[in-house]
Amino acid sequence: MFSTNQLFETALGIATPWFIKEVTFDEDKKRLDIHLDFKKGSEFYYKDEELSVEGSYKAYDTVEKTWRHLNFFEHEAYLHARVPRVKIDDNKIRQFKTPWEGVNSGFTLLFEAYILQLTKHMPVNVVSKLTGVSNYKLWRILDKYVDAALAVNDYSELTAVGVDETSARKGHNYISLFVDLNKRRTIFIADGKDKETVTAFKEDLIKHNGNPDSITDVSCDMSPAFISGVATNLPKSKITFDKFHIMKLINKAVDKVRREEQQVNPLFKNSRYVFLKNEANLTKKQKEKLEELKLSKTKLKSLRALSIRETFQDIYRAKDVEEFAILLKKWYYWATHSRLEPIKKVAKTIKKHWDGIIRWKESQINNGILEGLNSIVQAAKAKARGFSTLRNYKIMAYLVTADLNFSTLNKYCLPTV
Repeated sequence: MFSTNQLFETALGIATPWFIKEVTFDEDKKRLDIHLDFKKGSEFYYKDEELSVEGSYKAYDTVEKTWRHLNFFEHEAYLHARVPRVKIDDNKIRQFKTPWEGVNSGFTLLFEAYILQLTKHMPVNVVSKLTGVSNYKLWRILDKYVDAALAVNDYSELTAVGVDETSARKGHNYISLFVDLNKRRTIFIADGKDKETVTAFKEDLIKHNGNPDSITDVSCDMSPAFISGVATNLPKSKITFDKFHIMKLINKAVDKVRREEQQVNPLFKNSRYVFLKNEANLTKKQKEKLEELKLSKTKLKSLRALSIRETFQDIYRAKDVEEFAILLKKWYYWATHSRLEPIKKVAKTIKKHWDGIIRWKESQINNGILEGLNSIVQAAKAKARGFSTLRNYKIMAYLVTADLNFSTLNKYCLPTV
C-alpha cells in the first residue's frame, strides 16, 4: 500500500535523492502545499559549460524556495524545498537547479508548459484570471521563453523571405513581419515599417548564421521603403510583389468607382460587397443584386471596373512567364483606356512595378502565407488586449506565428516538426 507522500512522489515524478516530506491542505484557501527534502549526505550534479565545471558535489548550504505548480483539481498547488548550494572547484558557491523548476523563478516546468499552451489560444488577462497569476508574471514567462527560443534559431538555409507590415493599434505603431516562406513561419519582427526594418532584419539574419547574399527571393508590397531596404541590404534578391497587396489596390479603385457612381444612381444601394468579393463568394442576395445591376439598361462604370479586376485575376492562370507578360500588357492597355480615373491610376502604379509583378510567375511565391500569418497576428491583438507595450504585442505575434521550439527549454513542451 502506497502512502500519501509516495502517491504524490509518483504523480510529480520526484526521484532520489528527493522525497516528499509533508503534504498540507488548506480547505478554506483551496491550497495544497507539498514540502520536499533530500536525503542527508546526497550529492548533486552541477555543470557549467562556460566555466568548464562539471561534477557531483555535496550540499554546502541550502536556500528555501517555493514554486507554483499545476492545480490539483481546483486547488492551487505549491512545491517547497530547501535547495542546496554547492561549492565548486573555484571555491565559489553555486545554486543547484532542481529538476522541476522552470525557466522563470517561482514556477515549475510543468506549470510553465501549461501557461504556454493557454496563452496561444486565449487572451493573457483571461489566463491570469484562470490561473491566479498576475498579468505581469505571465508576460515575463512568455518573454523569457520567446527570447530563448529565438536565440537558438538557425537561418543558414534561408533563401526566400516575405515581409509585411501590420498595425499594433489602429492607425499607428506598426510592426513589420519577416517570414521564412519555405518553412511558413515568422522569423523576425521589427518596429515600424520603414527601410530600417530591413536593415534590422539583416543584422538579425547574420546573428543566426544567415547570409544576406543567400536570399534570392523577397515578397513584399509596393512600399518604397521596403523596396529601398531590400535593394540596400539584400542585393542578390529579386522582389516579387505579392498578388494579395496588388488586389487590395485594385479593389480600392473598383470601390471608388462604385462610390462615385452610387452618388447619382440609386441602383447601387446595398451593393458594396458585391464589388469587393469575387462572384463565387457572393451570397445569394448579393448575386441577385449583381444580376439586377447587369440587367439594367444603364452602361454602368462599376461593372466595367469589376470586369477589369476579374480579368487581372485571370492573368495569374497564365501557363508561363511569356503569356503572363502578354496578358498583363493587354490588361494595362485596357485599364489605361477605360476612362475610369481610379482604375487608370492603379494601372500606372502596376506599370511602375512591372518587373516585380511578372516575377511572380517565376518565383511562384505563395502570397497566402503572408496573408494568413498577418491574419493570425491581427487576431493576436485580442490576446494582448489591455497591454499598452509594443513589446507584449510582438511577444504574442512570435508565440502564434513563429513556430518556436520550446522543447529544449522545457521537457514538457512538444518539439516542433
